[in-house]
Amino acid sequence: MTAPPEASALESRVGHYYEMDGTYLVGREKVREYARAVQDYHPSHWDVAAAAELGYPDLEAPLTFTSTPGMTCNRHMFEQVVVGYDTYMQTEEVFEQHRPIVAGDELRVDVELTSVRRIAGRDLITVTNTFTDTAGERVHTLHTTVVGLTAEDLDPEIKTAVQNMMMHDVDIFGIGEEEYHKTVRPAGEIRISEGGATRTPGTPSFDDVKVGDELPVHHTRLSRGDLVNYAGVAGDANPIHWDEDIAKLAGLPDVIAHGMLTMGLGAGFASAWSGDPGAVTRYAVRLSAPAIVSAKEGADIEFSGRIKSLDPASRSGVVIVGAKSDDRKIFGLATLSIRFR
Repeated sequence: MTAPPEASALESRVGHYYEMDGTYLVGREKVREYARAVQDYHPSHWDVAAAAELGYPDLEAPLTFTSTPGMTCNRHMFEQVVVGYDTYMQTEEVFEQHRPIVAGDELRVDVELTSVRRIAGRDLITVTNTFTDTAGERVHTLHTTVVGLTAEDLDPEIKTAVQNMMMHDVDIFGIGEEEYHKTVRPAGEIRISEGGATRTPGTPSFDDVKVGDELPVHHTRLSRGDLVNYAGVAGDANPIHWDEDIAKLAGLPDVIAHGMLTMGLGAGFASAWSGDPGAVTRYAVRLSAPAIVSAKEGADIEFSGRIKSLDPASRSGVVIVGAKSDDRKIFGLATLSIRFR
């Protein structure tokens, strides 16, 4: 196994940028497939007429939907640019929704290494995806922060075990054999879509909510089948989410739920309360512990929330979303910024 890169060497790669080959076409069935995987049954994700009632031209994609094309695009970053680690652990995710993504959108997706920080002896690496529509407007920005793990953090048998379990075209440990050449974002104007700020949201009136209001508690069940389904839909092939032996080699007590899956569940919990997923402008989640999903019992995740603050000028507010499983906090801190009518 390789040693971690020198901090200065990795920091010199900050700003590395590339675009996904071709474009990503958002399809109705992909939207429904993803919504099912994160148990989000808000009508705007499923029914065209229901979406139209909220002002959307077609089915609206769930807030965390961008993680699917983002993961595909990020493979090259973690195989050829951010190298020297044996695997990565997701710690934080920030979704910025400039306007809701809908079925029929044709998106250009790019990837940039935006930050490398060393905290408490660990390297925290942030990669940013931006999603731009055919009009040249950025509709969504996704920031993913991971911790780079090395041989010291892992059982030495895990690399061989994982390679024997993975699909034929996936290498989650990274390749890193190509000669490195840095490419950066081309100069030019960046236009941020204002579509999310100009439409009238289908949320409660600002005058009817107040700081301290609590969202109804909701419980979600997860089974191993849910994890396997999400892995296929989202393209997250890491076997710690479906193989007990490999999860334990990684130092885990059992199979764990995908962090992005729990975030998707949290977003759906909030939109069921608000009535309009597209009214969210920002969703930030810092993970604190994984949800353990046993083969026999599965897992129960309890979601809760309350309004933390309100801004009369923008008629918006910040909602804190809590998630816990087996009395352990899954979200260290999760906040969701939302516009009210």
